[in-house]
Amino acid sequence: MENYLQQSQFETMKKILLINFLIFCQLSFLKAQDLGWQQRVEYEMEIDFDVNIHQFDGNQKLTYYNNSPDTLKRVFYHLFFNAFQPGSMMDVRSRTIKDPDPRVRDRILHLKENEIGFQKISSLKQDGKDLNYKVVGTILEVELDKPLLPGKRSVFKMEFKGQVPKQIRRSGRDNKEGIAYTMTQWFPKMAEYDYEGWHANPYIGREFHGVWGDFDVKITIDENFTIGGSGYLQNGDKIGHGYNGIQDKLPGKNGKHTWHFVAPNVHDFAWAADPDYRHTILKMEDGPELHFFYQADTLVENWERLPEYTKKHFELAGSLYGKYPYKQYSVIQGGDGGMEYAMCTMITGHRKLPSLVGVTVHEAMHSWFQHIFAFNETKYAWMDEGFTSYASNIIEDKLFNENKFYPHYGSFSSYKRLVDMEMQEPLTTHSDFYTRNGIYGVSSYSKGALFLSQMEYIIGKSTFDKAMLRFYNEWKFKHPKPIDLLRIFEKESEIELNWYLEQWIGTTNTIDYGLKSVESEGNGTAIVLERVGNMPMPVDVYVEYTDGKIERFNIPLRIMRGVKQEEFNGISNKQLESWPWTYPEYKFTLEVSPDKIKTIEIDMSMRMADIDRSNNYYPEKENPVTFPYIGK
Repeated sequence: MENYLQQSQFETMKKILLINFLIFCQLSFLKAQDLGWQQRVEYEMEIDFDVNIHQFDGNQKLTYYNNSPDTLKRVFYHLFFNAFQPGSMMDVRSRTIKDPDPRVRDRILHLKENEIGFQKISSLKQDGKDLNYKVVGTILEVELDKPLLPGKRSVFKMEFKGQVPKQIRRSGRDNKEGIAYTMTQWFPKMAEYDYEGWHANPYIGREFHGVWGDFDVKITIDENFTIGGSGYLQNGDKIGHGYNGIQDKLPGKNGKHTWHFVAPNVHDFAWAADPDYRHTILKMEDGPELHFFYQADTLVENWERLPEYTKKHFELAGSLYGKYPYKQYSVIQGGDGGMEYAMCTMITGHRKLPSLVGVTVHEAMHSWFQHIFAFNETKYAWMDEGFTSYASNIIEDKLFNENKFYPHYGSFSSYKRLVDMEMQEPLTTHSDFYTRNGIYGVSSYSKGALFLSQMEYIIGKSTFDKAMLRFYNEWKFKHPKPIDLLRIFEKESEIELNWYLEQWIGTTNTIDYGLKSVESEGNGTAIVLERVGNMPMPVDVYVEYTDGKIERFNIPLRIMRGVKQEEFNGISNKQLESWPWTYPEYKFTLEVSPDKIKTIEIDMSMRMADIDRSNNYYPEKENPVTFPYIGK
């Protein structure tokens, strides 16, 4: 009996140990699969700027938090200014690609020594210990003195010197409108590290990626210069220049002022400086304080009207996509077109009012899709540029009271031209690897915008609007990826959508549905649809009867495992059986004879990117209308 009890206790103990081991393995697996962590940075920088030789000396203290489960043995910094040197990757790419950016072409090749850009590292220490490092183009490769363990932090101290290049692309001095300094991608910046590893991409001319953190920056520069940029100025009362209600330029020490900015929870820091900036402020009641920096010789009357349009933009964008979380935003004349940065944008200013408002709206909208979500632009430019274009199309339409039936028609037209030229490349293409700049532009901006336009079509507008706000609330400041957005749409709509992401993003398949036949069948009318294109989509069929009544029939894809709930222009869905996408045809019957039908049209809303609408109508039209007439 005693032996039996001992054996029983032993077996029980083995079971308990086995259960505990399995629980431990499961928890370890879940921990290993936790992809929600993010690295974090805290920058403290002091810059002494010499406007006579366009150079600056910098001291940088970077506290780097390794929140990953990995032990880091090396780190990487971006040295963006090194791109503006003859023989750089940006230079060679610009001279060899078939359609070079006209702002670049071979201009880098011809820069003189005092016109090139550079970032030279004088010293770099980790927790007080000197480090070995190597400059490789626009990347600084750093071997750590001691591995940085998970959950630990290190303090990196760097001394560096920079030279501001002659303005060519985004950054630089003396742009075509005479702005002295556009200081973007100007400091040695730690590369992002996530579950995919390091994102130490060379700077070739495309988008970029950054680590969330706090910036404390002091810039000492000639007292005659006014600075606008990221963050909140801490000492405006000592400088003047339009800050804190002081319009005069107060005298500095030794002919210089030190500007002290603090920017919390951003992944970049940018600024611009010019001795002739005007500085105006518009304070919103329930929104950010808006700052405007522009030269007096620019189109002043348009810049004086810009604040009110900018205010309306922030109100509209906040209601549609989530409230802007910072207390300030600056619109700054500078750069070479328009480019978004943390809490500010750089735009060229010699524009007519619609263009000035348009570029401001687009770049300010990036504050949501690039500087609140911070998509990895190198991999998912279509999310940043495309979603910004989608939102800008809607907001500009409202700002100018254009009331377009389909505000994304311009995006569709650009995409359609790319299809017609048979030059598509999948949106999974890395930003730097598109074979042509034009293909990158249309793919990222236009086809990316259509991703959201069609999502609205697939799941219904009201559901779409709720999903966009939910996405903002759940994913702001978290570097979301395509699947994160898709899951929000799926949860809100209760529709399976992985097929859509795979087809629209991962392939160059196109959409084309047609009305194959409309014929009498008994006392009714048989309608046969055909899928001509390779990409499947749900189909809305609008039927207008001779008595003026209009009905909409929704045919979901079977793989959606759900249906949209939507009333469009006052017309609700009539739900039909789902369409298995492998079937080339789909038939349904109306309980009226053909003589009672005035017109039939596939997707009168225009939200589906059907590349051939000539087969969407009954009766056939010789010249199909560009825009649908319903609701006009």
